[in-house]
This record gives sequence, structure tokens and C-alpha cells, in this order.
Amino acid sequence: MGWMNMMKKLLVIVLAVSFALAGCAAEQGSDSGDTSTSQSAQTTAAATDSEEAQNGTDFEAGIYEINQYGNIMLDVESDSMKELGYEPGDIINVKIGDSEMEMPIGTSYSDVDVKNPICCFKTASGGEHVIILAMNDGNLAETVGIAECRAIDEDPGYEWIFADGLDESVAVHISMAKKHGYVEEYASRQVENARTNNREDYADLSDAEYANFRVVETTGMGTGTLYRSSSPVNPQLNRNEQADEALLLAHIQTVMNMADSDSEMRQYEGYYETSYSGCDIITLDMTTDVLQESFRENLAEGFRFISSHDGPYLIHCTEGKDRTGFAVAVLECLMGASADEVVQDYMLSFVNYFRLEPGAAAYEHIATSNIETSLAGAFGVASICDESVDLQACAEAYLNEIGMSEDEIATLKDRLAKEYGGA
Repeated sequence: MGWMNMMKKLLVIVLAVSFALAGCAAEQGSDSGDTSTSQSAQTTAAATDSEEAQNGTDFEAGIYEINQYGNIMLDVESDSMKELGYEPGDIINVKIGDSEMEMPIGTSYSDVDVKNPICCFKTASGGEHVIILAMNDGNLAETVGIAECRAIDEDPGYEWIFADGLDESVAVHISMAKKHGYVEEYASRQVENARTNNREDYADLSDAEYANFRVVETTGMGTGTLYRSSSPVNPQLNRNEQADEALLLAHIQTVMNMADSDSEMRQYEGYYETSYSGCDIITLDMTTDVLQESFRENLAEGFRFISSHDGPYLIHCTEGKDRTGFAVAVLECLMGASADEVVQDYMLSFVNYFRLEPGAAAYEHIATSNIETSLAGAFGVASICDESVDLQACAEAYLNEIGMSEDEIATLKDRLAKEYGGA
């Protein structure tokens, strides 16, 4: 994305010129060939003094990309947005098409509760400082009604169909709603920055713990039967080799890959040399929105695959904490686990990755806003921690609702109850 660096330089130059003119707004033409770029430059040029920029200068950007999860990447860099007076902890107003909403600025999707919108300042794989409008465990593009995602046979396996009257040139208008309006909440959620992808930074953890690989030992689950992990093949987190070795030691036979398509999985460097590649694998390429119909359909398909194959079983996504966390939590409830057991197992990923301590404010906050909220929404209950709620019955009803028959559910339970003895 070399265009991003050029955009950043352009905005910096224009901003400097506008200050030098002491309030003279410079009108920029649209002859550059990129309408959204010209619009961004025009608005930037309207920033006439440092006080206005500090409070957040209104600006307009274009949409560079909508990914498969409905996250919207803008065509400007976060550094440019910072120069206009915006920073993590601010609350902004975002208008796209006919939709308008407030959202905080953060650096991770988990800086807000599940199903809440977030403007994320992210660093892309190429080092670019990008701006992504998203919804934590949701689909922002479909939520705001600007486009609908459809599956296609060609790569990348999906396409976005814009709503009537909209196309790729739709503008995104951003203005400040409340400077520092989210700063305390943002500060309380800063756990993502505590994770590194350097093995030496986790000298106190075993290789399996570093890879977020572990056996599920909640009530009703067979010994050594179900495992969860970060990806054993995707090198993004620098944990794939440790996860693959742990998979071998656990004698994993069947894998439910929630993150990749089959072609994506096979394209990872060294895939065919891994122990992982010798397993029976279903690739589901799932969204992060647990309430989305495609997620529910894929989840049922993955569970059917488990129920028709031999264990031990492994469920993973990329990090092994969100999509995997939800899927495993449903199975734990199905097998008779308590809410405390489910939450404790879910949060162990955050202990491994981010050094969170049980009882800490951030630990409790994530547990409440993530797995407790997600399961309650899926099961249609006010709280999974209510002792009057029968989580096993809720899980069975949920699996039936997403398309599994009673016989399939019974077979799945039999598979998960089988004893394999562990690694």
C-alpha cells in the first residue's frame, strides 16, 4: 500500500500549508484521479489553526477495502487522522451513506463490548498505520446497510454488493463527538499491547501454553478428547510450530479449522511438512460474528464433522481465543460444565497471551463483555451466570436451532465423552 505513504505525505504538506495561510482555506480540485483522496485533502486544508485540529477537524475519507468480516478499511492512514486531532480514547461521529453512529477510537476490536462499533488504529502486515471501522464480533458493513457479503467460487471466496445508490466511491464523513470521551474505558481495556509474538518473552510458559494449546477438562468432557489452540499452520503469531508439536504429542486426529479456507490453509509455508497436514481437517473460513447466520451454519457443519470422525479433536482459529472460545464454550455447556468453568477456560487464553490475572478489572471486564455476553445472546438468556439457567439444555436447544438434529447432537455428545487419556 505505497499509496498510503503518499497519502500521509500529502496530508502533512497540505496541513502545513493551511496553517501557514493562517486561516485561508485552500480549495483542492479533483483532477488527481482519486476522488476520495482529493476530498480528504480538501477537508484537511480547511484546518486553519492548531486549536481546531486539537479538537478534531472534520474530514472525509474513501473506502479502500471491506474484508470478509465486514470491517471497513479507509483510504487514509491513522497518522494522518492523528494530525487532525484524533487519538485513541476519543469518541467520533461516523456517517456512511444514510447511516450515522458514534464510536470510540481504539487500537483493538476488544476495546469495545461485543456488537459495539470501534474505529481501530491498526498496523498492517506491511507496516502501514491503517484505519479500520469495525464491530467487535460483528459485521459493520452489513450492520450499517452499505453492502451485503455474498459467497463466490473465485478467490477470495466472497464479494461485496453495495446497497442501492451506493458504490465503491461512497464517502465516509468523520467528526469529533467527544474529545477524550472514552479515554478511561480505553485505558482499562489495554491488554492487546501486552502480547508479543516473541517466544523469549514467555520464558515462564511451556511451548504449548505459549501456543495457547490446551486440553479442555470441564465437567462431562472425556479425558484427552478435546483440545483448543492457536493456529498450527498460520505463522502470523509465531506460534504455529509450537502448536503443531503439541498437536503431535496429543495425537490429534480430527481438526476443526474455523479461520481458513482450504486453499488458504494449504498455502501456508511448510504446510505439507506439518503433523497437522496428516489430520482429518474441515476448513470453515468463519466470520467473527457469532450471531450471523453463516457463522451458525458453519458451526453446525464443524460439529457434524467432529461427530463423524475419531478423536482426539482440535478446534482452532488464528489466536484460538474468540471464535474458538465461543465454539468450545458451547461444547462445554453441552457436556454439563458450569458457567464458572466455561468462563475460566475461555479466559485462560487471555492469561496466556496478555498476563491477565483472575480478579483484575480487565480480566472481569473481558469475561463479562465477551464470552458471557456472546453465550447469553446465542442462548437467548439474560445471563449464563444465573444459577436457574440450565446451560446444558440451552446448548442442546441452540445446536438444534442452528440446524443439528437430535441424533446428531446425541452422537456429538457420545464422541466428546469418549476417553482418550491425554498426551
